Amino acid sequence: MKFLNKLERKFGKYAIHNLMNYVIGLYVVGFIITLINPYLISYLRLDIDKVLQGQVWRLVTFLIQVPPLNGFNLFFYLIEMYLYYWIGSSLERSWGAFRFNLYFFSGILFNILATVVIYTVTGYNAPFGLTYINQAMFFAFAALYPNVELLLMFVLPIKVKVLGYIYAAIYVYQIYDVVKRGQWFDGIAMVLAILNFLIFFFATRNYRRISPKEYKRRANYKRQVRNAHNPDNVIQFQGRSTVTRHKCAVCGRTELDDESLEFRFCSKCDGNYEYCMDHLYTHEHVHR
Repeated sequence: MKFLNKLERKFGKYAIHNLMNYVIGLYVVGFIITLINPYLISYLRLDIDKVLQGQVWRLVTFLIQVPPLNGFNLFFYLIEMYLYYWIGSSLERSWGAFRFNLYFFSGILFNILATVVIYTVTGYNAPFGLTYINQAMFFAFAALYPNVELLLMFVLPIKVKVLGYIYAAIYVYQIYDVVKRGQWFDGIAMVLAILNFLIFFFATRNYRRISPKEYKRRANYKRQVRNAHNPDNVIQFQGRSTVTRHKCAVCGRTELDDESLEFRFCSKCDGNYEYCMDHLYTHEHVHR
């Protein structure tokens, strides 16, 4: 976090505010291209072979999201745009413009890296667009706002964390499936594609709660709670639990054993230790 704070102080003035407005603009551009000539997108896709030939604009233009040619539904396309606009804007409000920019653009870099890995090993140009970047944004949103509810099919309320678990399970299964088929480089690429979320998730966990020191603190706390519920002055007297006013720390006798017994606290012991007169001067002092 200190490193991010230093980066933000140094480069925060260059952050793009309301970044999702520009991302939605890419959706609109993609929609217009679809209306004009959907095959123009072939000049915009991330093709590493073409990039190596000098078409470097593909490193940016692959972010233009083009609707599917078959089964396109304008209503659901608008819902998708609004959903990701809302998620991205929420993340920017929570983190600030600089950190959201860093998260989004690091996702772009990791997606390019994933494509390079697949191309280097298999020679295949993976058609990566905003899919994995949007998934990484959704996972981050689910981690930050787990109890926010969405209406599934506009009817059934469901918490974002539940959807996050479902999508995560599907994603892990997809990775397992490609690795099982021997395409383990594709699995590596899929992990790289959402590496920005993995870095965010593990970097923001509170590891103190699983540290040995924290386990010791919890154990001491539970022991103190047990002692509070079962104090030393609780004894079994005539078949029932009785709280006594006095109890000798050496012999355990109380005023119930003998009404004539006298008890005193020892000023030299560390803690509240009470003794009967038989042991007040003969006991070993307790030092912590």
